[in-house]
Amino acid sequence: MTLMKRNTKIVATFGPATAKPEMIRILLNAGVDVARLNFSHGTHRTHKILFTRLREAAANLCRPLTILQDLQGPKIRVGTLKNEPWSLKPGEVLEITSARNQNHPAHLPIPLENLPRLLTPHDHILLDDGNIELEVVSIRGESIQARVLLPGEVYSHKGVNLPGVSLPTGALTPKDLRDLKFGLELGVDAVAISFVRKAEDIEYIRELCQTLSPEHADIMLIAKLERPEALHNLEAIIQASDGVMVARGDLGIELSPQAVPIAQKQIIHTANLNLKIVITATQMLDSMTDSPRPKRAETSDVANAIFDGSDAVMLSAETASGKYPLEAVKMMHQIILQAEKHLDRWGHWKGIFPHTQSQDDIFYMSLAARELAHDRNVAAIAVFTMSGRTARYMSKIRPSVPILAFTPREKTYHRMNLFYGVIPHLVPEAQTIEEMLHVVENAMVTSAAIRTGQQIVLICGYPIQSSAPSNLALLHTIGGVR
Repeated sequence: MTLMKRNTKIVATFGPATAKPEMIRILLNAGVDVARLNFSHGTHRTHKILFTRLREAAANLCRPLTILQDLQGPKIRVGTLKNEPWSLKPGEVLEITSARNQNHPAHLPIPLENLPRLLTPHDHILLDDGNIELEVVSIRGESIQARVLLPGEVYSHKGVNLPGVSLPTGALTPKDLRDLKFGLELGVDAVAISFVRKAEDIEYIRELCQTLSPEHADIMLIAKLERPEALHNLEAIIQASDGVMVARGDLGIELSPQAVPIAQKQIIHTANLNLKIVITATQMLDSMTDSPRPKRAETSDVANAIFDGSDAVMLSAETASGKYPLEAVKMMHQIILQAEKHLDRWGHWKGIFPHTQSQDDIFYMSLAARELAHDRNVAAIAVFTMSGRTARYMSKIRPSVPILAFTPREKTYHRMNLFYGVIPHLVPEAQTIEEMLHVVENAMVTSAAIRTGQQIVLICGYPIQSSAPSNLALLHTIGGVR
């Protein structure tokens, strides 16, 4: 089935429910643009198998696929319980230790070094995405006594949040470092960095990528915004990264649920102004983990993320471990299509920038191409790019016509599938403008997207063989090359 035109990209997390080759093929056909590998779960062996299957499926379908490695980060988790689930009752007082394993039935292990010195009485401890809430009653040496405010069942390795507590953790844990090196060796297209607090976190990891794998020094780094500190340093973090993820799960616990919508709008708007990718994530169609149909509020949530200006929207447990992964992708696809029909009226991001926004020539070339496309009523904008930067800028400027991005570099080809409204093409390297135009026309004939006699705008660097940044915009009529 040929999908209807869709600009917003779909990120799907692949896991136990979607690891088989046939299911991967089905989901890519259903509309998945970006495959997320969640390194909070699984092993290097299982991720390598999944990565290989994803690449093979995309190649067999003759289409690009961005593969996103999501590092766990310094996430605090419950240790290993002897008997689970442990059912906590309202008002119950339990003892918290920094041990890795439960050594007493009334002790809750939270393996975080110096935990007693980080907390004070009346601090709150949230477990399992805030479904269970404890209040610190007292601290005696290495032992913490806490009362259950919000009861529930605790399982091993569930997440722990300490709202308002500044954690002495670095950008990467030892596990993250091993995982990052492994991901670079695999050849992932982008890396999502969890619990980013400041721009220096991103800069450190970029330098690390250069050291670990110089050929992947330009890999896309996506900053996951999950802590209040990140919002205080938002502008600097966005400028240091290639994109951001609105990770609303932990963000909603660390802030408050009612503060998340405002933070989401702030993050998306700031990312767009800085020409950076933005992914909105977490619980977008959460009910479809166990149900074939979403809740009405969830469909509104996805649509509003698109109206806010998201480049991509993400599925997590819905596709990684849920019962209805295919239905979730299809539903996401349909919601996007419906929302995009009404972007002119309800969309907040129109690709309009302050005049002082950038001193980059590529930015102004992209603006000029959009205006030329609108003035001449052209059918598409064709971009020739080596790094993908021109395609990203063109994407953020939001022209009203398709963006066809041509590159001879395979990693750029896959990377650009994350960009809003961009249709990547892998082509031989052109030596002249005439060769570029032949490539464009062949692509048009193959896809039957544009007819002879229609016009396109071509953007490229000139001279061609110099790999110069984009500095040329050309109005071309299809069928005019002999």
